[in-house]
Amino acid sequence: MKFYIATDHAGIELKEYTVELLKEKGHEVVDLGPFSKDRVDYPDYATKVCEAVLVDNSSHGILICGSGIGMSMAANRYNGIRAALCHDAYTATVARAHNDANILCFGERIIGRGVCESIVDAWIKNSFEGGRHRQRVEKIEKINS
Repeated sequence: MKFYIATDHAGIELKEYTVELLKEKGHEVVDLGPFSKDRVDYPDYATKVCEAVLVDNSSHGILICGSGIGMSMAANRYNGIRAALCHDAYTATVARAHNDANILCFGERIIGRGVCESIVDAWIKNSFEGGRHRQRVEKIEKINS
């Protein structure tokens, strides 16, 4: 899988960990920044990842901030983006399987490295089930389109 990843200043350490984790698992990772703990605004980095995922529609995105809430809110403003705030492997599983989520969001101040790894593994392992879920995702896509 190919992942575009970004954070704000509150998620730098977990972003660096996640980049290395994904690379160790054999995935392609494009790190869109930032690269220091200097204060930045999360919507700027959500935009970078969303635009990349929309152009490269077979890819996935990962957005990290302190809580994951701001990133998920910003990302879900984009038509075609289904960003899921996940706090555990179960939420990552259903986000992919039932909601066809294409961007994973989480918060460095909420989860640790072990939970991060279980979330990423669940995301990678699962794919959209389609079926009864397809109609619901299609309805989501029609909102504000």
